[in-house]
Amino acid sequence: MNAMFREGADLAFSSTSSPARVIRCLGGGGQGQVFEVAFAGEPMAMKWYFPSCLQRDPGLRERLRNSIRTASPNASFLWPIVLLQPTPQCQAELRIPAGSFGYMMKLRPPEFVGAVDHGAGRLAISLRAVLRACFLLAEAFHALHSKGLCYKDISLGNLFLDPASGRILICDNDNVDVNGSALAGVKGTPGFMAPEVLLGRATPGTQSDLFSLAVLLFRLLTRHDPYRGRLELLIRCLDEPARLRLYGEDPVFIFSEDDGRNRPDPLEHPAPLLTWPIYPPPLQQLFQRSLGVGARQPSQRAYTGEWMKALARTLDQRRFCPHCRQEVFPEPGQPGQCWACGGSFPAGPRLLAPAAVVAAAPENELHRHHFDPLAAERIDAPLGRIVTHPSDRDLQGLENLTTHPWRLELRGGETLELPPGKRCNLATLGCVHTPLGRVTLERSGER
Repeated sequence: MNAMFREGADLAFSSTSSPARVIRCLGGGGQGQVFEVAFAGEPMAMKWYFPSCLQRDPGLRERLRNSIRTASPNASFLWPIVLLQPTPQCQAELRIPAGSFGYMMKLRPPEFVGAVDHGAGRLAISLRAVLRACFLLAEAFHALHSKGLCYKDISLGNLFLDPASGRILICDNDNVDVNGSALAGVKGTPGFMAPEVLLGRATPGTQSDLFSLAVLLFRLLTRHDPYRGRLELLIRCLDEPARLRLYGEDPVFIFSEDDGRNRPDPLEHPAPLLTWPIYPPPLQQLFQRSLGVGARQPSQRAYTGEWMKALARTLDQRRFCPHCRQEVFPEPGQPGQCWACGGSFPAGPRLLAPAAVVAAAPENELHRHHFDPLAAERIDAPLGRIVTHPSDRDLQGLENLTTHPWRLELRGGETLELPPGKRCNLATLGCVHTPLGRVTLERSGER
């Protein structure tokens, strides 16, 4: 790929007081190229557009101006910070085409990798991290939609994941527009586009975003396309008319409760048959609504807040199979059967908080919404966490992540104080008194 700017080139802009020095070209696509630059002593990313892109999308500059004025909905977006217009001297020296421009955004940290790698099975990542990424996705688009904006092109290609933590970054935010805007722009990515947009019956907006979000969540959780089942195998050539029928005219969710024509084939589609049973029914029902009946009835699609609630609850249910150590999601306090090895396991201990029940399993966390039923679900500021002893995985504790001491009641009746940052042994714990409320440890068989 021929870079538009050479390494070491200094770019001066009419909109900034500092120039940007090109460090390297990070990549490019149909719209333009992205560069790592040094700007005001900070490493940043700069996207620069091809002149042809501006001809195809005349509303691009205005959308970017609106986004910069609005500011980022939350920290998960690599949001445009400043519009970049070269000075006349810079334009002449570097032979930048007339009318060409770009924008500055934060540089993606190296620990974030493309979600397409996870979709292709090339990424080592836990189910906990995937579920956290899904929650943060729903939370990000909840914040975006709350500002009256829509994304219009939700897909795997616009998402980066940190496999260690499940944190996400959403790129290509030059697609963002005011919901209902008449400005032209992208319509979406094939396979993620809502049927009504694909068929030309509607323009992209928050309703089509909800469909695309459901597709993306399904693909993250199952690593499979929700509409590629046996109906696809009947198609000799998956050309444009065939895709239009599969995704637009007759979209049949592979796990539809009402239409079994498009079930996954065990030989051709093993991934969804393995992964779908992992997840609890409340989460599956949101997919049934959004990708089943919601494919034809946009009003039936799950809202971002519903996804946040279901995904947060799924994280609360997470345990480990005692036989094979796979992550499993039985109802808290109930026995279950492992999806991986088939082994049965008894009900495990659980934390009873004022507004939630959380399985007492390693890395599970207590959050503010577990104490306050009116609080929005958030997972970025845990108050407590179940931890495992570094040399004995069967020895577990509860860590105080707040800035306030907790009062512990042990099973023998003794009372202790747990300072911030310290841990207590779950084996001896009866209950915890925190400033937000009481948490009781209930063991299997106790009621």
